[in-house]
Amino acid sequence: MKFLRKLLLWLVLAPIAIVLVMQLYFAAQIWWWKDHNPSSTSFMDRQLAVLREKDPNVRLKHKWVPYNRISNHLKRAIIAAEDSNFSEHEGVDWEAMQKAYEKNLKKGKVVAGGSTITQQLAKNLFLSGERSYLRKAQEVAITYMLEYMLDKERIFEIYLNVVEWGVGVFGAEAAAQHYYGVSAAQLGPAQAARLAVMLPRPRFYDKNRGSAYLQRRTELILRRMGAADLP
Repeated sequence: MKFLRKLLLWLVLAPIAIVLVMQLYFAAQIWWWKDHNPSSTSFMDRQLAVLREKDPNVRLKHKWVPYNRISNHLKRAIIAAEDSNFSEHEGVDWEAMQKAYEKNLKKGKVVAGGSTITQQLAKNLFLSGERSYLRKAQEVAITYMLEYMLDKERIFEIYLNVVEWGVGVFGAEAAAQHYYGVSAAQLGPAQAARLAVMLPRPRFYDKNRGSAYLQRRTELILRRMGAADLP
């Protein structure tokens, strides 16, 4: 009986200990990134592995550039398209998450996440692409770590440099070169708006650049960009 009690206690405590160790690992990584740039992310590593199944020599298109060398047009476009309250919220937009939850209930499965820019960064840096409430809970925990340890500008700088923008294309500099043959600093308003609209489905729009929806949404974001507040 004593052995069984110890076994049950171990079965309860072991998962808790593993979760705590994981959170400490995430926190240590984020603290390091206060003044060091991530060379890659969990999402980038997974995409590279997928691409190398077809071509073992393929390399990702990715080049880090400082925040001040990325067009303000692109920053405003992304905030307008992805997270209009980015400069004000504490990492999670609970109203948006509630709407996503209600949508998921109607569909009977997880089809929407209501993620902010910080949440998207948390997912890209550390997590898998699966849709589940357990993964969402971990995403929220990492989001609050990011918001606590980094300021908004640093969060946005990392996001702009690691977000996916096409097949093997990551970060604003690589995206600007891939689609327009210019640097991230040289992007104009229309180019920036179009890149921002591509973010939810970058690989699809990389292959379907003539999409009518892409054009309509780009025009809408162009009109909204002026009201976007930069961190």
